[in-house]
Amino acid sequence: MATKKAAKKSSSKKSSGRKSASKKSSTSRKSASRKAPAKKSTARKSSSKSASKKSSKKSSGRKYSPSAGKDVEREMHAMKRGKLRSGRSGKKVTNPKQAIAIGLSEARREGKKVPRKKS
Repeated sequence: MATKKAAKKSSSKKSSGRKSASKKSSTSRKSASRKAPAKKSTARKSSSKSASKKSSKKSSGRKYSPSAGKDVEREMHAMKRGKLRSGRSGKKVTNPKQAIAIGLSEARREGKKVPRKKS
């Protein structure tokens, strides 16, 4: 009886060792296969969202041209340095919103793509 139990234990150890090795490889395969479709599905979702946004938008592309943004950036830089002055009075501009307005008005004068002023 003792020999039968010892034989069963040794055979169960061998088989369990084989199973654990196969489990490791199968789990790594499963996890790799799980990760790949998840990435593809997120890419599909984002592309479908962007397509729906484009179709629902009436205007095409940007509201402001990139060069108009550069004009605003230049005026903001001048304001921060204390060199930006307002039109008639010549006072120093300290309000960031005013600096943005000056940059956009200059862009409009140059004929760049900028929405109309709200009145």
